Amino acid sequence: MGGTWIMLILIVIIAIYGCMIYNTLVKMRNSVKEAWSDIEIQLKRRYDLIPNLINAVKGYMQHESGTLEKIVQARTAAMNSTGKMEEMSRNEGVISNALKSIFALAENYPDLKANTNFLELQRELRDTEDKIQASRRFYNGNVLAFNTKIEQLPNNIIASMFHFEKQNFFEMDAIEKNAAYNPVKVEF
Repeated sequence: MGGTWIMLILIVIIAIYGCMIYNTLVKMRNSVKEAWSDIEIQLKRRYDLIPNLINAVKGYMQHESGTLEKIVQARTAAMNSTGKMEEMSRNEGVISNALKSIFALAENYPDLKANTNFLELQRELRDTEDKIQASRRFYNGNVLAFNTKIEQLPNNIIASMFHFEKQNFFEMDAIEKNAAYNPVKVEF
């Protein structure tokens, strides 16, 4: 009789511990989703600012229409992406590089640099870019914690039983990494 109680207590302890692990994994998965949502909000803000920037610089940068078209195409591609992490990362890298090109080209247009509308848009876009970077770091930190948790014993047993899957990091693609280490060169 005493052995039955011990077995029953052990089963209850294991069940409670399993529930605690499950709840922790659910909480961490939701934190990853929340962090991803923050990235999407900042990206939408960037997408909304780009047409205003294009309109502000269009009159000044008539000779740079190729650069402006690249931004429009990159924005369209990013907005129409399928949601796959690799595709989104690649599209976001293209947009970041195109925006850097516009700001570098603006240095050659004194009237544009003095335009208060352009300066405000430039400030807002830089602020948005900073927020995107912060959101990416926050997201990647949550992904790291979640992935580590589901790979550790005994969490991996519960994670596999309930189909918790590793999440992908939001990484810079090769284009964006190259631009980060090699600033945009503007030549005429």
